[in-house]
Amino acid sequence: MFAQVIVDIVHERVAHTFTYLVPPEWESWLRPGWRVRVPFGSRQMEGIVVSLGGESDVPPEKLKPLLSVLEDYPAVLPPLLDLARHMAEETHAPLAETLRLMLPAQMRGGRVKVKTEPSARLLRPVTEEEKQQGRSRKRQLLLTLLSGGEVHPVSELAELVRDPMPALRQLRDQGLVELGELEVLRRPRSFGGDAAREDPPLTDEQREALEHMLPEVKQGRGRFLLFGVTGSGKTEVFIRLVRHCLAEGRGAVILVPEIALTPQMVDWFRARFGQEAAVLHSRLSPGERFDEWRRIRRGDARVVIGARSAVFAPMENPGIIIVDEEHESTYLSDRHPRYDARDIAAWRCEREGAGLVLASATPSILSFARMQQGRYRLVELSRRVFDRPMPQVQVVDMRAELNRGNRTVFSDALRNALQGCMRRGEQAMLLMNHRGYHSFVSCRSCGQAVKCPNCDVSMTYHVGQRGVSLHCHYCGVTQPVPETCPNCGSRAIRYFGVGTQKIEEELRRLFPDTGIVRMDVDTTGGKEGHAKLLNEFRSGRARLLVGTQMIAKGHDFPQVTLVGVVAAEMTLNLPDYRARERTFQLLTQVAGRAGRGEKPGQVIIQTYKPEDEVILAAARQDYRAFFAAELARRRASFYPPFSVMARLLVESPSEAEARRRAEALHGQVQALLETHPDWRRRVLLCSLDRPGVQLLRGHARWHVLLKLAASREAEALCGALADLAAEESPPEVDTYFEYNPVTMM
Repeated sequence: MFAQVIVDIVHERVAHTFTYLVPPEWESWLRPGWRVRVPFGSRQMEGIVVSLGGESDVPPEKLKPLLSVLEDYPAVLPPLLDLARHMAEETHAPLAETLRLMLPAQMRGGRVKVKTEPSARLLRPVTEEEKQQGRSRKRQLLLTLLSGGEVHPVSELAELVRDPMPALRQLRDQGLVELGELEVLRRPRSFGGDAAREDPPLTDEQREALEHMLPEVKQGRGRFLLFGVTGSGKTEVFIRLVRHCLAEGRGAVILVPEIALTPQMVDWFRARFGQEAAVLHSRLSPGERFDEWRRIRRGDARVVIGARSAVFAPMENPGIIIVDEEHESTYLSDRHPRYDARDIAAWRCEREGAGLVLASATPSILSFARMQQGRYRLVELSRRVFDRPMPQVQVVDMRAELNRGNRTVFSDALRNALQGCMRRGEQAMLLMNHRGYHSFVSCRSCGQAVKCPNCDVSMTYHVGQRGVSLHCHYCGVTQPVPETCPNCGSRAIRYFGVGTQKIEEELRRLFPDTGIVRMDVDTTGGKEGHAKLLNEFRSGRARLLVGTQMIAKGHDFPQVTLVGVVAAEMTLNLPDYRARERTFQLLTQVAGRAGRGEKPGQVIIQTYKPEDEVILAAARQDYRAFFAAELARRRASFYPPFSVMARLLVESPSEAEARRRAEALHGQVQALLETHPDWRRRVLLCSLDRPGVQLLRGHARWHVLLKLAASREAEALCGALADLAAEESPPEVDTYFEYNPVTMM
């Protein structure tokens, strides 16, 4: 028998299988998906068996045998092996690279080992007489504790018997006890949450939603868009769907867009499903991620909650995959191989006969358009649970505030509302979608902002324990605040805009005796950074929460009655055709955090563009009106879903090399269009240009940007573009193909 193995090396020159001999004693059980150690040149490498057969083009005497297997089970399940092949074809990536997505990185190279601890087990039943015959009190107690015959960790016995090991060794020497090692699973910490263990009664809309969805989910063919207003109880619908899948012996995967949301969702599902629930995301420790993956692979955990990468969970026989807050751009990977977790979820559901649920209060334009085309069935939750009212929203014109002489961060309306909220003992949340103290530092003489030396972006003014400094939010470099302008030498350096640090300082000045939590990238570092801050707010020890967009979605804080948005128009000004959609989603989602408990909610949106139709639609919580207007605008301008945006992105430390490679690609694209007139007719735009961020992490950037009329010809052209990107680039030049990229920046 011969094995075709993908060696764990990501390089164009080894992007194919290598043939090895299968030892005869392995032939009865070895299957595709096993991880193996193989000889590779003068080294030994890890690899994955992708196929087996009885024939080979290479004579057997020239082949080397597989050396060993790395686990006692196939690490990659057959559907995930097929998925890796599918992704390799779609993204034009080496199969070794897509296979890595199916495994925790900690498995590669044996970087994390199985954790064990000493254990003890009674070898045979012991009578009461034997217990008493000349044995110490400690040994008698240990024999009683071990009398059930199960394996007990020594650490557990030590809680009841002081220093048990000497006595256990004596019992072992007498042939009564077996000492060994017991595997210990490292599990993510639970912060408790506020979920009840009993199922609450369903609302009429929740019951109707389940009646629509369950019959098709049971048959593995349901494709649903669950469109529910904020606070309508979508999570409870998820839980009931999962419960039905478990009852039928199948599993469930629930994706959330942010790590910040994962602890809350995990707590809810652990409260209902106990040890059946597992979590996968990048903030886990290496040991925790490794052990949670193994629990899922062994079938010990049949409910998986996690961020984007959890879509690759090694679950056999999934019954449903749920994508919560499906509109979020975090479901798109910005690293090679680039993928959309929603598309991967749909592929797995189709391949493995599972139901798919996309859920959001503000569905993406693309998903809602697909629903109208019949690709998803719409299930709607139009009212909040217990018929609680939607929050009252007030839009404040900050231009009028300036005219009245109010130059502070807060409008009079928001300041008064905050004071009333604190007097009543309630909680409030403030959204400022920019971290730091000031947004940027600029020279009033020449108008130049201080930019990062590695990136073509303005640096942000931060205040820390060691004083003030400028930070780049792209590459992380920091530098002192200059006393004179780096461009013209003027001393007219001034600070503009505000960030979350400035908002926090203003709140501490207004409410010096009130607990305040700030959530942004600067405060949520570490494995449990998000969970600790959220728990501080959820417990009531802090009554004010200020943060970036990570606080805007998914959170359920019953005591929050006030939400304030400091600069609503900030994301409207981004050079991206989706800026309007993202602004509407952000404002609607953060407004939905207010009034989710028994007390009504209030939302105050501060803006310098109060007449903007996006802000007004968000204030009315009117998704359908926004969708209709936005779809018409995109139709008129030929933006997705009426077209496909594609680009070839080039990055290099050398500006000349990046430009040369981009110009060559542009020429190749033009040649393709000349030889394929049917492709050329679908091209609405083909430009060679610099992206919005021309320098990133020390790399110059160019791109070839295309807008294509949506069609089969456009799909074929995109495949050809991906092939161009996959061709070997000059040294120190990286080329990426992006299909409807997350950002044009």
